Amino acid sequence: MAANMICPGVWRVAGPEVTDEQDCCVYLVDGGGELVLIDAGLGPSVPQILDNIAALGFDPGQVRYLVATHGHIDHIGGLAGLKAATGGTVCAHQGDLRSIQEGLPELTAASYYGVSYQPVGVDLVFSQAHETLTAGLRTLTVLHAPGHTPGSIVLYGDFDGTRVLFAQDLHGPFDPAWGSNLSQWRHTARMLLELEADILCEGHFGVFRPREKAQAYIERWLEAYRDL
Repeated sequence: MAANMICPGVWRVAGPEVTDEQDCCVYLVDGGGELVLIDAGLGPSVPQILDNIAALGFDPGQVRYLVATHGHIDHIGGLAGLKAATGGTVCAHQGDLRSIQEGLPELTAASYYGVSYQPVGVDLVFSQAHETLTAGLRTLTVLHAPGHTPGSIVLYGDFDGTRVLFAQDLHGPFDPAWGSNLSQWRHTARMLLELEADILCEGHFGVFRPREKAQAYIERWLEAYRDL
């Protein structure tokens, strides 16, 4: 399946039913002349991701930012290949730098997938609770969202009155070996509810809309992990 539009200016260019079942969902944001790619998939799908971007009428060289929402290999495995192909700036939170830059297998969760990871340098390091990322005419808000991993982030933006939230792997899973913290995750989930997003773009379960379904998805996981 080819890339699919989420709303004007946002597409899913990788993930189940688009590239490979082992890829996370990878989202493309058009800022007008510059693009943001949110996550990178497991790695082998890099050529298909580039083809999907081109099929939408964009030059992959327009990708200004390659954002890693956290340091697990199904989200960062394609970073090195995409950086080489696009020249994009790799962005991530300081809490997950060891995963991305050193490729420590206990942090990347590479053993789950049986693939190797090619470490890549992070060019833009997020360190605050609240930051912004501007590409072309589009500004995305970047929030530190720990819980799944120490350096997990989410991004959101308003697209012609529609708030789109990119919250990868909101569902977990959680493992102390990665630095998971359920208490922090609950705080993160409640923070995301307060954003009242109209569309939720998740890491493996796809897209939830309208707002009521997006909120219900977050609330479902809060309830599931309430007593853990």
